[in-house]
Amino acid sequence: MLSRINPSQTPEWSHLRGLANEFERLPLKERVHADPSRADRYRLEVGGLVWDYSRSASDDAIWKGLEALAERMELSVAIEAYFKGAPINETEGRAVLHTALRSSETAPLLVQGRDVRPDIAEVLGRMGRFSEEVLSGTLRGWTGKRIQSVINIGIGGSDLGPAMAYEALRAHRRPEVEVYYVSNVDGSHLAPLLEKRSADECLFIIASKTFTTQETMANAEAAKRWMLEQGMPEGQAERHFCALSTNAPAVAAFGIHPDRMFPFWDWVGGRYSMWSAIGLSLSIGLGHDRFLQLLKGAEAMDHHFRQAPWSENLPVKMGLLGLWYRNFLSFPSLAILPYDQNLHRFAAYLQQTDMESNGKSVGRDGHRLDYPTAPLVWGEPGTNGQHAFYQSLHQGFDRIPMDFLASVRPSYALGQQHSMLLANLLAQAEAFMNGLNPEEARKSMQAEGLDPSETERLLPYRVFQGNRPSTILWLPELSPYYLGMLVASYEHKIFVQGVLWNVFSFDQWGVELGKKLAKPIFKALLEQNPSGISDPFTRRNLEQLLSAEFPQRFDDR
Repeated sequence: MLSRINPSQTPEWSHLRGLANEFERLPLKERVHADPSRADRYRLEVGGLVWDYSRSASDDAIWKGLEALAERMELSVAIEAYFKGAPINETEGRAVLHTALRSSETAPLLVQGRDVRPDIAEVLGRMGRFSEEVLSGTLRGWTGKRIQSVINIGIGGSDLGPAMAYEALRAHRRPEVEVYYVSNVDGSHLAPLLEKRSADECLFIIASKTFTTQETMANAEAAKRWMLEQGMPEGQAERHFCALSTNAPAVAAFGIHPDRMFPFWDWVGGRYSMWSAIGLSLSIGLGHDRFLQLLKGAEAMDHHFRQAPWSENLPVKMGLLGLWYRNFLSFPSLAILPYDQNLHRFAAYLQQTDMESNGKSVGRDGHRLDYPTAPLVWGEPGTNGQHAFYQSLHQGFDRIPMDFLASVRPSYALGQQHSMLLANLLAQAEAFMNGLNPEEARKSMQAEGLDPSETERLLPYRVFQGNRPSTILWLPELSPYYLGMLVASYEHKIFVQGVLWNVFSFDQWGVELGKKLAKPIFKALLEQNPSGISDPFTRRNLEQLLSAEFPQRFDDR
C-alpha cells in the first residue's frame, strides 16, 4: 500500500513555498550566470545518457528541499513496492510490473502467488520465433507470397508506444518488411493504407487486451472484410492475422488460431506495454535481437532508478524538477523538443504516458487535491518547431520549461546537417535563458544599419525577456538500447511525480466516460433515431446530422 500523505500539508511543502518566493526575486539568468560551476555540477551521466540541467530553474537549496519532500512522501518505499509487484494500482487491484518484462533476473517474482517470470520468458520466446517466421519467409500468405506489410491495429498504448519506437528506430529496421500503425476509427486512417497494399502480402496484428476495444475491433473487422473481398479464402485468417490479447474465445471467434495469440497480463498497463507482446510489431520490424536490445536499455535504467541515491538518480531528479515547476513556479505545461526527426512521435507518446498517468484531481485518500498535478505535455521536433511555436515560447505570456533531446551521433549522416541541427539546439537553449535586453537589442539593430528613430520604434518588439528554463538530454546515438533507456527514464519520472502528488498513476478512469456515452449515440446514428438521447444538445446535434440542415445528409448504414 502506498502512503496517503497529502504533500501540501507537510512542512517540506511549506519550506519549498518559501524557497519559491525567494527564488523568483532574482531573474533566473542572473542566478545561472552568477554560478559558472553549474555547467559541470548540474550535469548527470547515466550509462551514456547525459542530462544537462544547468539552465533549470533550480539551485542547491531547492534540490535539498525537494529531496526532503521525497523522503517525507516515502518515495523509497514506493519504489520497492513498484518493483516487487505490490498491487499499487489500488483502484483496480493490480500490480504494476512492466519493469519485469525487461528484467533478466531469474529470482521468482510472485503476483497473487504465481511466479510471472516463466510466463514472460515463454511469450518473449514465442515472439522471437514468430518474428523469424515472418522475416525468413516461412510464414506466407494464402497465395504463397512472402509477408511484406505488417499492419498493427490498436489504439492508445497499443499503438503510441510501438509506433513511436518504430519511427525512432527506422535506421535499424529490417528490410524484409515495412510496419504500419493504424489507430483512429476514422476510415481515413485505414482505407488509404489498404489501397496501396497487396492483400496476400499483409499481416495484421490486432492489439487489444480484451479484444473488445471499440475502435480497434472496428478497424480489425474492416481489415478482415477487405481481405475477404480481395480473395482471401474463408478459414485462412490465421495466415494473415495475429492477436495481442488475453481473450482466447473472442480471438478464436475472429478466426485467429490460438498459436497466433500472444498474451500479456493485467499488471501491464496499456501505456507501459510496448515491452510486452504489444511490442510484436517492433520484434518483427526491427528484428527480435534489436527488440531485446530495447528491453536491455530499459532494464539498465531500471537498475539505476532502483539503486542510485536521489542526488544522482536521473528519473528522480527529473520528477522532482517537474514537480517544482508545476507546484511552486506554476508552469502550466512542458514542451518536449527532440532535435531528432526520428523522435517525431515522442512528444505524442509522452502526452499519453504522463497525462493519462498523473492527470488526476483526486488523491489516494479519495479526497480532492488542493494542488495541480500533470502539466500539459506537448511538442514537435526541432528545427520544425522553431518555425512554428517558438515565437510564443520566446515572447509569449507563459513561461514554459523545455526538455531538449538530441543524439550526439546522427542516425543518418548527410553533409553538415547534424552540426547545423545541434547548433540550433544549443542556440535556442542559450536564447531562451539569456534573452535580449533593450540595450542589446538596440545595439543589434544599429549593427543592422537601422536609423535611430526606426530602432526606437521597433525596440519593444525586439526585446526577449529570457529566463526560460530548459534541460538537454543527450543520447550517444538513437539506438534500440538508448531508446530503451530514454523511455524508461520518463516512465520512472512519471512514477516519482505520482508518488509525490499522492495519486494513483496507473488507472485511467477518465478515459471511460466518453466511451460509455458514445455507445447510445452510435446506436442512434445507425438507427437514425435520436429520440432516446437525453442530453438536449447532443440530441439537437443528431437531429441536424440526420436532417436536411446539413448540405449532405448523414448516412453511414
